[in-house]
Amino acid sequence: MRSENGITVGMVPSPSEAAGVRGAIAANLRRARLGRGLSVRELAELTGVSKALISQVERGVANPTVEVLSRLAASLELTFGELTRIHLVGPEVIRRSESVPLAVGDTAIRTLFAAPDRRRFELAEGDIPAGTRSAKSSHGRGSVEHAYVVEGEVTVETEEWSVTLTSGDALRFASESDHVYTTGAAPCRVLTLISFSED
Repeated sequence: MRSENGITVGMVPSPSEAAGVRGAIAANLRRARLGRGLSVRELAELTGVSKALISQVERGVANPTVEVLSRLAASLELTFGELTRIHLVGPEVIRRSESVPLAVGDTAIRTLFAAPDRRRFELAEGDIPAGTRSAKSSHGRGSVEHAYVVEGEVTVETEEWSVTLTSGDALRFASESDHVYTTGAAPCRVLTLISFSED
């Protein structure tokens, strides 16, 4: 970001960032269209957007206008944010041993995760006894959960994946599906931050 005459101006996204957004729109559009049982031709008829352009958007090779994206979103009963949001495909793990703290004066700071968009959130500290398997939980469409292990060891798992974390490890994952926390022979203290979509 930079400031011009007291106004904050966003920098032009890098080619990789732009490709990431195009890829997210492509996946979201295709998933929503197929979920509603629509062909490309049927979606074109609903929106007035050409079949060729819709096909290009779904392949991630087009740069559609805001107007086109808004029409596509509305026809699929999505918000603009839902159509353009980059979803987490799998869990992101940060191991304590793999990240280097930044020295700020006498303080060592490790940045774990940064939110890519505006979200409301809930921060909690959990003390999980040894040999405990939590109840299954999920937090709604578009939610993202962050976990940081303060002490001990815990395994976080869904139907698709399982990750074991130890002290100093961090994890970020899409929490709209059921997930559980399981401890072994020792208790665990974990901080969790759940961020919720504003849409």
